[in-house]
Amino acid sequence: MSIRLIPLTDPDFRPLSRRIAWLAARPDGTPVGSAFLRLDSRRTHAHLAEFELNVHPAERRQGIGTMLLRAVVAGAHEHDVRTIITDADAGSIGDRFLEYHRFALGLTLIYARLDLAERTPDVPGVPGYRLVSWEGVVPDELVQTFTDARAGMADAPSGTITAGVDVWDVDRTRYAAQVIEQRGDRLFVVAVLDRKGRMAGFTEVVVSGDGKGDGQLYGTAVLPEHRGQGLALWMKAAQIDQVRRLFPDLAGLLTDTVDTNAAMRRTNDRLGYRPQAQVHRRKLDL
Repeated sequence: MSIRLIPLTDPDFRPLSRRIAWLAARPDGTPVGSAFLRLDSRRTHAHLAEFELNVHPAERRQGIGTMLLRAVVAGAHEHDVRTIITDADAGSIGDRFLEYHRFALGLTLIYARLDLAERTPDVPGVPGYRLVSWEGVVPDELVQTFTDARAGMADAPSGTITAGVDVWDVDRTRYAAQVIEQRGDRLFVVAVLDRKGRMAGFTEVVVSGDGKGDGQLYGTAVLPEHRGQGLALWMKAAQIDQVRRLFPDLAGLLTDTVDTNAAMRRTNDRLGYRPQAQVHRRKLDL
C-alpha cells in the first residue's frame, strides 16, 4: 500500500514553542496517522523536542509508524535538536515500538488519583509560616516572590533527561495563568510564606470550568532551604480542603510524580492518592 507523508502547518503556536507536523495518508487522501514535533525556543531547552505519533489501529504493522518516526527524526535534525522525547504507557504497544527503535528509558512517571469522597487526614500548620491562596493570575504583591519560588522545581528528579534551568520572569508567570483562563479552566494556587513574606513553596491545581470530573495538579515545589518541615503536606492538604469547598461536584484530583521522587510520593500516599498507572518517558539521542 502506498502511503504519502504530507507536511502540515500547525496553528498551535506558543510564545516558547511551536510545532511542526506530518500527516500520513493513502493515495485517496484518507488519513492513517500523524506526528507532531514540538520545538522549544528557550535557549536552555532548544536541544530537546517532544513529539507525538499516532497510527490508526486498523493501519498498524504496515511500517506507517516507522515512516512517521523517520520524518520526526529528520525534522529534529533540521532544527538542531539533539534529543527527542515522548511518553507512552509502560508496557503498551507504543512503549514497545519506541524500545524497538532504540529509545532509552529517560524516567518513569507514577500517575495517582485522590478520591475526594474519601476522608483525608488532618494536617497541622507549620510554625513560622502562613498559607496564602489565590485563583488565576497571581496578585501583584506576590508576583515576584512567586516567580522566584519556581526555582524550587529546578532540582526536581528528571531521570536521564538533561535540560537546562527553566528561567521564569513575571511576564511568563502571568501569561501561564492567563492561558489556563482563556481555555475555560480555573487555576488555584496554595502557597506558603515565611516570616519575611517570601514564598517558601506552592502547589497548583487546575479544575475544569464546570467544576466536574477530576482536577489536575500542576507544579508543586518547596525551596531547598525550607524542606524537611512538612510544608508540601500542609499545602496539599489545604489544597484538598479548598477544592472540596469550592467544587462539591468534583470527583477527584490527579497528579504525576517521577518514581524516584520518594519525598513527594510519600506526601501523596499520606494524603490518600492511589497509583493508577505508570508512564515511560523515553528519549532518543540524535
